[in-house]
Amino acid sequence: MPSGADPWDTRSGELLTGVPDERSAQPDERSVQAVVSSCVPDGQPFASPATSAGQLSAQGPATPLALGEGARPRWAPAPRRGSVDPVKSLLYRHRELCERAVDPLEVAAGLEAHGLTDRAAARFRHRDVFSLAEELYARVPPTAEPRPEPEPVPVPRVRAGWALLALLPGVLGAATVTGLRLTQGHPRQSVALGGLLAVALATRAALRSGPLAGPPGTRAWGTTVGTRAGTLWLLGYALLGDGLLHSVLTGGPDTPPTMAPDGPWPTANAPVLTLVLALAPAAWSAHLLTAGARRGLARSRDLEDFTAAARPLLLGVLAVFLGALAALLALCGTLLHAPAAYPQALTLGALLLLARLLTVHRHRHAPALALGAAVATEAGALALPLAGRLPGCAFLAAPVETLVGAWGETAVPALACGTAALALLWHAGRTLTQASAHAPTGAPD
Repeated sequence: MPSGADPWDTRSGELLTGVPDERSAQPDERSVQAVVSSCVPDGQPFASPATSAGQLSAQGPATPLALGEGARPRWAPAPRRGSVDPVKSLLYRHRELCERAVDPLEVAAGLEAHGLTDRAAARFRHRDVFSLAEELYARVPPTAEPRPEPEPVPVPRVRAGWALLALLPGVLGAATVTGLRLTQGHPRQSVALGGLLAVALATRAALRSGPLAGPPGTRAWGTTVGTRAGTLWLLGYALLGDGLLHSVLTGGPDTPPTMAPDGPWPTANAPVLTLVLALAPAAWSAHLLTAGARRGLARSRDLEDFTAAARPLLLGVLAVFLGALAALLALCGTLLHAPAAYPQALTLGALLLLARLLTVHRHRHAPALALGAAVATEAGALALPLAGRLPGCAFLAAPVETLVGAWGETAVPALACGTAALALLWHAGRTLTQASAHAPTGAPD
């Protein structure tokens, strides 16, 4: 150990002063030969200490750079490993996407479809997904074949087939309501059952084609059982729920429904007929949303531009549909001489439209949850007054009685469907305004 500022040994002294020690100027020839022989591959002639640096360095990368009389062997420093490139691994995983893309926007849409967000892009040293997509698109190695010119995004066309199918449920619904008003007794029940079956089949046909059809390659009933069950319940409650709730709160029901507006269990024909007729405006609203989003994909320069244009488009489409639904409500209420029930019908119509738009664009989980929450609220409103009839359980019926006493029976479905529709609107504002939600998956409808 050194006692002060003295060097540790001869080699450390050389490092401190930069001048080789005289005692080490004449190295032992045997030690030099041992070093050189360890660097010479087997089967090659041995190089003497006087061999030039170029000759020794040509024998392999591990030979000394210079070795001669009076000089110590110095080894070439190993090259340092370069910094890790975080984008290179991402380019390897999405190489096929980058090679097939015709512009950075298509790469960004593909990254979003794989779940990559702006927060995840920060791990790759980029501020957002589009900036990362631009680098991936620029780093794709050039191929021998020239890149194809970007084709225009296909915009869905209006076809007479789905336009007529969207009108068919409304026509059958109007015929069913007319038949109910012209019949009495058992024929009325037969007309009601036959009309419901015909409207259900026509609605199913309308939802299997056109802008309200689900994505291709999915089963009609297997993937959206919860959504379909919730839709049937909500429509059934719109027809019979208010009358049943009124009967429950007044001590009934004592008789089954007679499908008559003035019966002991009255039915609301005007809201249900309006919702069936509104299937045509819903199809046109979905068409306007898809066509506007496809045009926005062609005009937008980045994802922020597309989102800024898609959000008012979504709100405008919903406003147009609600306007058409309100006009149909006023028309049906006037023709049937029945209350229009605007809060109940408008909130239910908005909920069903948003749920269908999300389902069409491959988002099925949120609609099922929202419809299930609305169904649970309406079912609870019917069950609590019945449970309040048990001894000591009158407090269970107090919330429903208070709500109905202040706002009427229509307040229950309006509250349930309105809350669920607001939740779906918030979710749609985050999902249906992304470019990946409107990427073309096949031929235009």
